[in-house]
Amino acid sequence: MLSAQALDGLPEVAPGDDLGALIVASLRRIRLQSSHVVVIAHKVVSKAEGRIRDLAAIRPSTRATELAARLGKDPRLVEVILSESSEVLRAARGVLICVTHHGFVCANAGVDGSNVPGADRVLLLPEDPDRSARSLRQRLRELTGAAPAIVVTDSFGRAWRNGQCDVAIGCAGLQPLDDWRGRTDANGRVLKATVLAVADELAAAADLARAKDRSQPVVLISGAERFVSGEDGPGARALLRPERDDLFR
Repeated sequence: MLSAQALDGLPEVAPGDDLGALIVASLRRIRLQSSHVVVIAHKVVSKAEGRIRDLAAIRPSTRATELAARLGKDPRLVEVILSESSEVLRAARGVLICVTHHGFVCANAGVDGSNVPGADRVLLLPEDPDRSARSLRQRLRELTGAAPAIVVTDSFGRAWRNGQCDVAIGCAGLQPLDDWRGRTDANGRVLKATVLAVADELAAAADLARAKDRSQPVVLISGAERFVSGEDGPGARALLRPERDDLFR
C-alpha cells in the first residue's frame, strides 16, 4: 500500500536555515525510515539556499524590455527569467516557455513570486536540485540515522492538458525510472515503450496529499521502498529527454 502524509509545523524558511533539521522537527512522533520517500516542494529548498531575487535591484536589458512589452510582464521579472534560461522556445499569451540551465522545459524558467515574503521578490529553482536532494539526504542521515529517498518537486504545466502537475526536478536515493521494456504484459505481449516515471509519479502523489492553502511543503511517502536505493543514484537528470529525441522542439 502506498501512503502519503503531509507534515505540518514547518516554519517560514529563510536563507541559511538548516532545512534538514526543520524537517526532522516537523516529523514529531514519526520515526523516519530508510524505506521512506521524503518529497519536498522546491520553494523551501530554494529559500534555504538563498535563491531569492529582489526585483528592485534588477536592471532589465533591452531584450527583456522588448519581451515584457509584448507579453505585458514586468521587464525586471523577464530579465530574471532570461538569466535562468539557456533558451527561450516561445513567448506568447503572457508566458515565456524556456529551457532552464538544468535542461527543464517550463514556463518562465521556474521563476515564481507566489509564497515569497516581501513585495517584488521572486524565487528561482535550486541551482542544482539533484545536489540539493543529495545534501538533504545526507543531513537526514546525520540527524536520524535513516537515509530516506529525497524528491524535490515543482509544478509544471503539460502540453495538450489543462492544469498543473508536480514533477521531480531533483532526487537522491531513488530509482527515477522503472524500465519495463522487454518485459511482458498480463497477456504475454512484449512491452516496447513502457518506462514508468517513478520520481514524477511520487511527486504528483505527494502534491495530492498536501493542501495548497497551508504550509505543507514536505510529504512523507511510505510503500515505495522497492524504488529506494542505498546509493544516491542518477538523480532527476535521468528524466530529461535528450534534445535529439525530443519530437516537439
